[in-house]
Amino acid sequence: MPLSPNEIRDRAISFAERWSEDTSEKSEAQTFWNEFFFVYGIDRKRVATFEKRVTRITSLLEDKKTSGYIDLFWPGVLVAEHKSKGENLDSALQQALDYTDALKKRDIPSYILVSDFSRIRLIDLDSAKEYEVNLSELYKHIDLFDFIAGYTPRQIREEDPVNIKAAEKMGALYDSLQENGYEGHDLKLLLVRLLFCLFADDSTIFEPQGCLQDYLEDNTSEDGHDLGSSLIYIFQILNTPISKRQRNIDERLINLPYVNGKLFDEVISIPAFHSRSREALLDCCGLDWSTISPAIFGSLFQSVMDAEARRNLGAHYTTEENILKVIGPLFLDKLWVEFDKSKSSKKKLFDLQKKISSLNFLDPACGCGNFLVVAYREIRRLELEILKIILKEEKDSGQKHADISMLIMTNVDQFYGIEIEEFPAQIAQVALWLTDHQMNLEVSKYFGEYFNRLPLTHTPTIVIANAIRIDWQDVIDVRSVNYIFGNPPFVGKHKQKKHHKDDISGLMNMNSYGVLDYVCCWYVKTRDYLCSADEDTKKRVSVAFVSTNSITQGEQVGVLWKELTTSGIHINFAHRTFQWSSEARGQAAVQCVIIGFSFVDEEVKRLFDYSDPKKDHSEINVKHINPYLLDFKDIFIEKRRRSVSNIPPILYGSKPVDGGNLIFDDETKTNYLAQEPDIEKYIRPFMGADELLYNTRRWCFWLKDCHPGDIKKSNILYQAVADVRAFRQKSTKAATRALAEFPYLFAEDRQPDSDYLALPEVSSERRQYLPIAYVHSDVIASNRVYKIENANLLLFGFLCSKMHFVWMSNTSGRMESRFLYSSSLTYNTYPWPATISSALKKKVSTAAEAVLSERAKYESLCLAELYDPVAMPASLRKAHISLDSVVDSCYGKRKFSTEAERLSYLFNLYQSIHS
Repeated sequence: MPLSPNEIRDRAISFAERWSEDTSEKSEAQTFWNEFFFVYGIDRKRVATFEKRVTRITSLLEDKKTSGYIDLFWPGVLVAEHKSKGENLDSALQQALDYTDALKKRDIPSYILVSDFSRIRLIDLDSAKEYEVNLSELYKHIDLFDFIAGYTPRQIREEDPVNIKAAEKMGALYDSLQENGYEGHDLKLLLVRLLFCLFADDSTIFEPQGCLQDYLEDNTSEDGHDLGSSLIYIFQILNTPISKRQRNIDERLINLPYVNGKLFDEVISIPAFHSRSREALLDCCGLDWSTISPAIFGSLFQSVMDAEARRNLGAHYTTEENILKVIGPLFLDKLWVEFDKSKSSKKKLFDLQKKISSLNFLDPACGCGNFLVVAYREIRRLELEILKIILKEEKDSGQKHADISMLIMTNVDQFYGIEIEEFPAQIAQVALWLTDHQMNLEVSKYFGEYFNRLPLTHTPTIVIANAIRIDWQDVIDVRSVNYIFGNPPFVGKHKQKKHHKDDISGLMNMNSYGVLDYVCCWYVKTRDYLCSADEDTKKRVSVAFVSTNSITQGEQVGVLWKELTTSGIHINFAHRTFQWSSEARGQAAVQCVIIGFSFVDEEVKRLFDYSDPKKDHSEINVKHINPYLLDFKDIFIEKRRRSVSNIPPILYGSKPVDGGNLIFDDETKTNYLAQEPDIEKYIRPFMGADELLYNTRRWCFWLKDCHPGDIKKSNILYQAVADVRAFRQKSTKAATRALAEFPYLFAEDRQPDSDYLALPEVSSERRQYLPIAYVHSDVIASNRVYKIENANLLLFGFLCSKMHFVWMSNTSGRMESRFLYSSSLTYNTYPWPATISSALKKKVSTAAEAVLSERAKYESLCLAELYDPVAMPASLRKAHISLDSVVDSCYGKRKFSTEAERLSYLFNLYQSIHS
């Protein structure tokens, strides 16, 4: 069993006294290091060797090599060099670094130690930090060398490359085994067990530290033929109580603990290793797994299974910062406030600890368990702070506290999850155990008593099931749960597959549910789960989910939130739109919201807003949060066929329904005209969203006024029309088959006779203004753009303004993350000012004309380039800012501070129009 910090400190004092007079490197250095390791309860012979021979290349040009001997070598962990008292430690350090360069990659250490008996200098190669300690004061700095005993400080860094490196090495092992035919359930379970063992081997779970790596390196053949059976043998040992084990176990494995927890229960087939896969496993062993973050690594580990995900390792895990945005306002902040209020009362602290240990947490889409892991770690940290105060009071009063293991109440069996896939569910369970051990080490380090929880007697409940179809009562009784949270899968309506749609249709009992994102299922399922309980239970549970911001925008608001608020659900905290992403390479960025809700209408609600989705948030306390995540009463913007204001109608462009036979590109146009120049009068520019935004070009046959004889005598026109007719005749829709009688016409002709204003149906969420433009009447608008006839500069100015953009971004829908402009929910509902003076109308028109003039200066740039938020020309941005100022003044406001303030104002105006 590892020594407690108190024991280590006492040994350090004795060690310093014993070595206060020794000065000779050669005669006593090895004894010095043996006894130094003994200070930390480690038998040096089990982990490190003296005089490790290495060959160094001293000159690349002359291919010169020299041999040297490392004074002390602990593979993958430590290199030490020793000098006589008073000698230069800088030269010893350089010598150690030279040796390090000559080692195998997996043997490169994380630490270098150099000493002259009176001083010990430590270099942490991972953090590039250096420390020097006088031997007489070693007892004051024992924590610097905690890695020897396994008490490694764990600063969980979200972008820590060690997590990605570990996943990459696991990926190499996975590939090697799979290529050899070892796959499926057994392979995944093998990797989960190895994750536990690798972590255990580098922390204090396995004794001595590194015994697994040593055994595999020294006791298995280089060709790997016996490695698989050795692993199964080790798994059997870990699954067998110590009292029931055979007597002739290898001495390097004799101290392996009994793990239990059913992690090693199931019998799996023996994996067949070869030299390459053995090397891949030993490379994994060479990492320091004690520094891995279970909260982050689980998601990375899961991506090992997917080739595409592995190419973007780090793209899909959830950062701890974002997880804390969920669990902080949901429960953690309140618990810390209660802790601050209880500090002066031992009884209140005990009551708070009991309360924490009685709480139960459910993540109904837990994946690899990162939300559960962070939540568990945080409440364990709070419990530790409680115990620090309680035990300090007892110590000050002369009382002797009980065994620390009897005082820790919080455990992993308070955590529940539902996950549809087996592998991440297994990872979630192991990640919680690893987190438990990390927290036990924090407790051990603070109180000076070593504490672990082996064998595992408490187990988190992670159920493998479809969370939408399973009865959550089968996971945890609703009367027992306190908090429900997580990050359910988003899956917008345009991306849903049959099984998603089946889940939605089987759950939803509301009109128009087909417009909902898949994530909405978790909101409705939670509502139904809580409504199955009595009123008191229903009100005791609080919930928070991460979602795409689309569920607080457009038509989803009226479908989902009208249903939930009618049921009695209240939003008690919310993060408005922000970018949910990690900073790792290949990061996945999504525009998200966090919504905390319950059946209790809390008096004070917390609303977090972002001036920029990528920046920090500000927080305000409000009395109400509506489904648009605004400090405003509940309101539902509903579709309108006509505008609430006296403005021209907006319509889609013309729809060909032609099978591509009337539409063609530049090259095809050139070929057509080379064959039949006379048909040029029937060719018109064709504009969809791409053509509008990117200045790309397509063309169409516009045969509305074409003489039938011209079609007959043109082989090109005749063939195109014949192909359209055949395409429409094959349609499963009766209306389309009827259109086969008019194959020379577009299915829907909405082309204006005059110039018009065009805006794309789909537009990037990155833009800060809606990209719209005036288009000549000769250009045929497709059904992928909206068009407005008779649009004057006043209308253009309002549609280009920040006011309209904010309204659009919250009332229109989404295509993936892009804006999907809605005529019925955005254009027709947009509340114009009740009255606008002639002078202000003129100012808006002048400012709008200035925007068009600035655009004209950049003829070589397309709309997408002009409105790129990074590359937007400064003069154009200034013109838009001036336009915004004038439009704002039409609403009687000089300036709006935030998007939320703009939207609240517009909602208020909208409501007054409809009242």
